[in-house]
Amino acid sequence: MYDLIIIGGGPAGLTAGVYAVRSGLDTLVLERSEIGGQIALADIVENYPGLPSISGVELMEKYRSHAQGVGVKTKITDVLSIRSEGAKKIVSTDSGELESRAIIIATGANPKHLNVPGEREYVSKGVSYCALCDGPFFRNKTVAVIGGGNSAITDALLLSRIARKVYIVHRRDRLRATKILQDRAFTTSNIEFIFNSCVTEIVGSRGEIRRVEKIILKNLKSEEISELAADGVFIYVGIHPNTEIVNVEKDQEGFIKTSPSLETSEKGIYAAGDCRDTNIWQLVAAVRDGALAAIAANEYLESLNEQIK
Repeated sequence: MYDLIIIGGGPAGLTAGVYAVRSGLDTLVLERSEIGGQIALADIVENYPGLPSISGVELMEKYRSHAQGVGVKTKITDVLSIRSEGAKKIVSTDSGELESRAIIIATGANPKHLNVPGEREYVSKGVSYCALCDGPFFRNKTVAVIGGGNSAITDALLLSRIARKVYIVHRRDRLRATKILQDRAFTTSNIEFIFNSCVTEIVGSRGEIRRVEKIILKNLKSEEISELAADGVFIYVGIHPNTEIVNVEKDQEGFIKTSPSLETSEKGIYAAGDCRDTNIWQLVAAVRDGALAAIAANEYLESLNEQIK
């Protein structure tokens, strides 16, 4: 039996692993594929303190190397479910069951995709799901923001201070964002709205340097097809947390609710990073969560040891 099993090998999970091992906990990190996380998809990371410019893959290699260097054990396996049997936690995987005294869920969340031709092909080559992460690469360029909720309008406003022109493409005839965000967007001179329209394809160059060049739009009322030149496409049609494996209290979107110490509604189970109910999905926040969850888990395990004595 392990002291702590961490599910997810992204920034939150590996940070938790480092802190847990340094606390003397017998720790295992589980990941369904090669250790990475969403940040590995980032072409360049420029907002992580101390590393002004680094690729997402390079940064994750540094995380992995650091974790392995301090003795964090990892295993590639697909986690199917988690259950508690008293103080013992059972993690069911596609390669058998594992037992632990505490668990940290750091499974992250994935942006929902449009699932149109060209989207996956041009990820990190003009297609993005985070303006805060990638907006600076589109300074004085033309971008399209897809969506009409708070995330879409918030990031469109951010992009309006960077890009020359921002188009907001929304499939409905009105926005879903809060009024204050709508008011700001409607009064921003370089933001233009395209309502009642959806993206049917993302088109780009196919040479040695592949970049987005335009999007194909369909008007949902007239069914007219049109083209819109754009250097970047920022997609905000929702985000899906990877939390189906655990039965704890969640919000209506599936994000795990946590206490200030990041404990879930189940004693001894913690959540860290993008899978939990948080107001910021950023690398630095995930790292902070990983450290806090590991410290809290260690305190929980120490309290169990005291009870045994």
